[in-house]
Amino acid sequence: MQSPILNNYHPVVSQILEILEKNNCWHETFEHEPVRTSEEAAQLRDGYTLAQGAKAILIRVKISSTEKRFVMLVMPGDARFDSDKVKKLLGAKNIRFATEEEVLEITGGVLLGGVPPFGNLFGLEVFVDPTLLENEKIIFNAGDKSFSVGMLANDYVRLVGPTKEGII
Repeated sequence: MQSPILNNYHPVVSQILEILEKNNCWHETFEHEPVRTSEEAAQLRDGYTLAQGAKAILIRVKISSTEKRFVMLVMPGDARFDSDKVKKLLGAKNIRFATEEEVLEITGGVLLGGVPPFGNLFGLEVFVDPTLLENEKIIFNAGDKSFSVGMLANDYVRLVGPTKEGII
């Protein structure tokens, strides 16, 4: 039975919480004012730093004129990815941020700023910078700009199975 509070959020919020509970993962939740940036979120999440925020970014990767795909990059909230490193890692001619429309389509309607680092829920390959995983706990918007989940970094790796690569 879903909590009435969760009915106000995108269904992916409940999906993530169910995965965490089913896998006996320690986690905590935060309801807060809507945030769009990692900096805004860090100010509202007691007990967590900006560097513990798992920032999820969807990019479109162009390998050739006919081969294009989307992937998720996950990094600390205070970092930016290095496009040259990412292009080399993915063997890409070029990369770009997914458009707002593409993000909505890929995630089933999750708004920018609310996309969780669970790219596996959307059929995406996930690349995480190892510096994020140096934190015992990480935190992220879990499908809504007003709902965050904190969890153990080791559990995140176990549940999502991201490729660990230096991308910042």
